Amino acid sequence: MKDRKQILLLTIFGIPFTLGMFIVGYWYLTTRIEKKILLPSFGAVPEFRLTSQDGVALSRESLLGKVTIADFIFTECAGACPLMSAKMKELQETFRLDPRTRLFSFSVDPETDTPDVLRQYARQYDAVPGKWFFLTGERKAIDRLTREGFHLATGVDADSAIIHSQKFVLIDHHATIRGYYDSDDSDAVNNLVRDARILSRRVEP
Repeated sequence: MKDRKQILLLTIFGIPFTLGMFIVGYWYLTTRIEKKILLPSFGAVPEFRLTSQDGVALSRESLLGKVTIADFIFTECAGACPLMSAKMKELQETFRLDPRTRLFSFSVDPETDTPDVLRQYARQYDAVPGKWFFLTGERKAIDRLTREGFHLATGVDADSAIIHSQKFVLIDHHATIRGYYDSDDSDAVNNLVRDARILSRRVEP
């Protein structure tokens, strides 16, 4: 009888220990695997100086020390932009409690998208202050940043409609571009979330 009680006690108290060891082992293995994952590098984001929806000047230095998910939109867009911004809102919720990750939306129609206009647009999508930034500035500066910095197409077609990329861009805490993801592809967006989490864990507290 005594032996049976001892066995029972060992079994009861052994379960939490075994579970704890499994969790620690899984965390260790996952961390080791993530450290070995080499996301591609598409070059560094060049210097820029733009203005946020709150009238704050932001530059390349603003990207340092954080993981950034970026896209290129404009507020009067009736096509892809509302869908992109809706998905950015979902990404904001996904990373809401992660202080090492934030979102940047660059306007490709800066003449229309003043800070006041962007501020209203940000409210429409419940952008969290300090988490999701909308940027505007001089046309030449944004065109140069889009094409030469992010290697994305932008322009105006024969009907004067603005052409821009529908991709999300992942930027690491060194301001290096690490990935492009189709905003209309759910698998690609899931990959973006996975890769952003990997990069976030590499940011030193």
